[in-house]
Amino acid sequence: MDAIKLEESTYFCKKHNLLYVVKDKNEKNNNLEYFKNLFNEVLLVDDGLEALNEFNKNKFSIIITDIEIKGLNGFDLIEKIKNINKNILTIIYSSNDNKESFFKTIELKIDGYLIPPFNENSFLEILYRSIVNLKDKKEIKNKKKENLRIQKQYTDLVDKSSIISKTDKRGVITFVNDNFCKISEYTKEELLGKPHSILRHPDNSKEIYKELWDTIKDKKSEWSGVIKNLSKTGKTYYIKTTIKPILDSEDNILEYVSIRSNVSAIMSDKKYLIDKIESNNLLLLILIQIENFDILDKFYNILTVDKIEKMFAFNMLAYLPNSYIFEDIYNIGNGRYALLSDFFDFTSSKTNINEYLEIFVKNIKKSILVVDEIEYDLNIIVSYSFGKEHLYEDAKCGLDEAIDKKMLIKYANDSSIKEHLEAKKNMEIIKMVKIALDNYKIVSYFQPIINNKTRVIEKYESLVRLVDEEGNVLSPYAFLDISKKGSYYNKITERVLENSFKILEHISTKISINLSSLDIEKEETRTKLFSLLEEYKEHSSRVVFELLEDEVVRDFTVIKKFIKQVKKFGVKIAIDDFGAGYSNFERLLDFEPDILKIDGSLVRNIVKDAYSRNIVETIVSFAKKQNIITIAEYVENEEIFNILNEMGVDYSQGYYFGKPKKISI
Repeated sequence: MDAIKLEESTYFCKKHNLLYVVKDKNEKNNNLEYFKNLFNEVLLVDDGLEALNEFNKNKFSIIITDIEIKGLNGFDLIEKIKNINKNILTIIYSSNDNKESFFKTIELKIDGYLIPPFNENSFLEILYRSIVNLKDKKEIKNKKKENLRIQKQYTDLVDKSSIISKTDKRGVITFVNDNFCKISEYTKEELLGKPHSILRHPDNSKEIYKELWDTIKDKKSEWSGVIKNLSKTGKTYYIKTTIKPILDSEDNILEYVSIRSNVSAIMSDKKYLIDKIESNNLLLLILIQIENFDILDKFYNILTVDKIEKMFAFNMLAYLPNSYIFEDIYNIGNGRYALLSDFFDFTSSKTNINEYLEIFVKNIKKSILVVDEIEYDLNIIVSYSFGKEHLYEDAKCGLDEAIDKKMLIKYANDSSIKEHLEAKKNMEIIKMVKIALDNYKIVSYFQPIINNKTRVIEKYESLVRLVDEEGNVLSPYAFLDISKKGSYYNKITERVLENSFKILEHISTKISINLSSLDIEKEETRTKLFSLLEEYKEHSSRVVFELLEDEVVRDFTVIKKFIKQVKKFGVKIAIDDFGAGYSNFERLLDFEPDILKIDGSLVRNIVKDAYSRNIVETIVSFAKKQNIITIAEYVENEEIFNILNEMGVDYSQGYYFGKPKKISI
């Protein structure tokens, strides 16, 4: 910025006051000190309604606001303030750069749009242009067109990722960006002054254009749709288009602004893919198959499957590594897609194809696809081929081989009837869990734990149950393992934690809660758990966390740190199902448990099986030497109880003393 502009901008600021509206005024690095040094006075607020009230009480010449603020959003705030003083300078400072914001800034004639991080030069440039405009109020009042220089600022925000054009009232092109020229293969000089019909494909029906013009011209409304176009060299491409009429203060149309994105790949079919392969030289082709798509297709109706396919295609570019982005995605049906690129273009990026695809597969495996509020964990199988001749056939054979040999993914498709039915059943369970979570039908039942000496109930174990749509109460064996493979397992854990802590206020005994390594290793679950311990701090000494002894632990450090943290609240640690899994006594001592729960499979056979009896005796002997309490599970009759009592087991749990049941509160 030159010295004259800088001097004029800073001189203006020193004479005027700024209303600065942010999401959170307590947030550090909010540029407040910079603005305080620049303006006469600065008022910082983080509420739209408060900002409007302060504007009415004080004199401000400029407002800088975020879009997403409480009370009123930034656009509504500016609209109300402009109704009071239409000459106030307005600047949006937000990370939101979508097309709706682009159109809204044009409608409200906002002076500038800044995207974090804050750039002093950009801010002062906007300020200078606004000051120049204010100098001639008469000209501003008589203007019927939006300020093209301001409009260009917003066009630049989406210029790199979108295809943008403007036309006059007759549909004659007055502006195109570089992306428009790239996809149409025309230069700006060849497009400016021409009608959009220069790109029209003969396959498009007249009804499309009639509907388009009825919407934007007669109704003066925004139109969105997909249009098939022809490039300069005769190539077909599809464009998802949004056209917005720009109106003056008297509701007269000034011009039309269009924002487009290339979706030719998503619209293309297998024939179009083959045609493109045959018309080019050396290519790289990647074929992608949604794993178990045939099961998905049979389980859901055709509309749902179609939505899943389209949503997956639209999201696919986001899953690809940043090292190389394919411009086109081909949806060739039945959950199968293709990516196509010039071979030399790909190799020039110095990208390793195998590493690239491994990251791609992992990204999809970690992602969740949400369609109609249902979450889908989709995995893919991929293959690739270089060349020209038989490119598609080679890639297809590679895909079939990948499916057969379980390459690139952990779980490959198995066409056997048994696997088919199992997968279908799993999907039904996941859907049932989703419905239960939405309707608060994940509940807790509580089973008593008896002191063997006094036969008094001293604890309850919290056990999860699911109530289905018919009112049936299902045990965790019916849904918990399948939930671990989806995205709902941790949500179930959080619901159980809430139920269990809530019951502490209504009973005087201890509550034992099961936690898996999956629970503890997930940060969100740990955060939830510690917030509950703080909330119920006066009852936390009555909480026992039972860790599954045979769980595969990925990070022992996280588990050990967790145990130390919860013990500060007075929480006791139990090892569940001890004796059935690894029985690694060294690892056991690392966890420093207070309680060992002897696995039910050993207890159930203790009367007739000498081996089980010997193991239980060993566990009890070890526990007593370490001052660890023992609890026996699956105590189903008096004979089992008497043997355990003689061995010195401290507590018993099983149907002999009580089944799991709800506790009324």
